[in-house]
Amino acid sequence: MMRTLVGWHIEMEFAEDGDRTKAAALVRLADGSELRGHGYSTRHHDDSPQLRVGEEVAGARALNDLAMQLLAKAHEEVARPTADPAAPLMWRDVT
Repeated sequence: MMRTLVGWHIEMEFAEDGDRTKAAALVRLADGSELRGHGYSTRHHDDSPQLRVGEEVAGARALNDLAMQLLAKAHEEVARPTADPAAPLMWRDVT
């Protein structure tokens, strides 16, 4: 039997405004905290309009923002351990 950490679900939303695409990403962590990342893309006036490409660029930037926040959160938690540093993570059995 394999054991794995409980998964995270990330929600992404996009908004188009002319040549500009905005992306917002949200992740809810097992400790109850939420992190939100944002990303933007702007289409160059010489490029053909392709909404999917704008979403991919803005989405990647929003996910990168989340990644940086997760790294900062982990760094803070390592620097300031909880009351019980030996407390197990949340596990579930996968069959």
